[in-house]
Amino acid sequence: MDISSVVTPRMGVSAGEILGLFRGVSDGLTKADVMRRTGLSRTTVNQRLDGLLAAGLLMPAPEDARTRGRPAGQFVVNHDRGVLLVADIGATGLRAALCDLGGRVRSERAARADVTAGPQAILGIVDELFTEILEEGGHRPGSVLGIGVDVPGPVDFATGRVVSPPIMTGWDRFDIPGWFAPRYGCPVLVDKDVNAMAFGEQRLRYPDVPHLLMVKVGTGVGTGLVAGGQVHRGADGAAGDVGHTQVTVEDTAEPPACRCGNAGCVEAYAGGWALVRDLQAAGCAVVTVDDAVRLIRSGDLVAVRLARRAARILGGAIADTVNLFNPRVIAIGGQLAHTDELLFAGIREVVYRRSLPLATRNLQIVRSELDPHAGILGLAQLLVDGIYAPQRVQELVDGAVV
Repeated sequence: MDISSVVTPRMGVSAGEILGLFRGVSDGLTKADVMRRTGLSRTTVNQRLDGLLAAGLLMPAPEDARTRGRPAGQFVVNHDRGVLLVADIGATGLRAALCDLGGRVRSERAARADVTAGPQAILGIVDELFTEILEEGGHRPGSVLGIGVDVPGPVDFATGRVVSPPIMTGWDRFDIPGWFAPRYGCPVLVDKDVNAMAFGEQRLRYPDVPHLLMVKVGTGVGTGLVAGGQVHRGADGAAGDVGHTQVTVEDTAEPPACRCGNAGCVEAYAGGWALVRDLQAAGCAVVTVDDAVRLIRSGDLVAVRLARRAARILGGAIADTVNLFNPRVIAIGGQLAHTDELLFAGIREVVYRRSLPLATRNLQIVRSELDPHAGILGLAQLLVDGIYAPQRVQELVDGAVV
């Protein structure tokens, strides 16, 4: 939806909706522009803009020498009104970043970390990185308007707690928002990592594509869904867990055990950890998923054979999702997405063969353009949407008036 389009005239156009108009343009708007797009009177527009200016959400547009200045009375969104802190936690590493209110990364840190070390250890590292990047930018904890954290496991989005995660030892029901509460007085958003990646990919790379499927093939296999331009989490936050769908593979006598406790899951055949397991069983000197990727890219016959098998299994699972969900774009990220075209060729072959012709007529299967920063950027966009939600904007405006 183009939020810069004309709003239906009505007396109840809120300050948040007015701010939404400014978010939809790059060069700013004048009071006359707002009056024309909302149908509000000059007095009402003045009141709304005065509140947004007082809250620091809008500011006068700076002059641009390239365009010989801007029209008098033009305003733009103040992306420096506060900052956001985000942390993308994976199975074996994490990224932390400081972002402005436009969702742009201003500072970033990465660290190796085993998620099975437990929440106190991992969130302790996140807290240290947050402190570093705040101090580096000269910001105080009070300037943080939102914190976003994603994790490689199922999340009850309403409470921000991980629920029975297959690989996150000790994290079950841990109060992640509560961890940050003593230091930061702001909302804390917690989501599944692939949901954040999906939202970042759709919002920043495919804004005109409302239905997108994100597939992360790293240590494990995860999927995130964007439907109608919004993350689709399902009734309880468990939507899109394709990695733990059980499949039958013809050349396997006994289905392999999965980390979730079941056997024969997609991830148990095609996840990075499963490839490492199978390569080690074949006598290959690999320890990590990155080792497996390097071996595949080198053309090792055993590694290539296993990668092609994994691609076909992934393709079957994705094909089922395509028939059910009918996305326009499938973006694939994670370490195994960087095995040249080997993975993509296998996935595409199976998806186009097994999916309905109508569902694949305009389907694109592409490598994630944001990977490995999709999670960070997606979290930032989710936080920005929350901060600029009409109710939150009104709270900020009311606080400024008081």
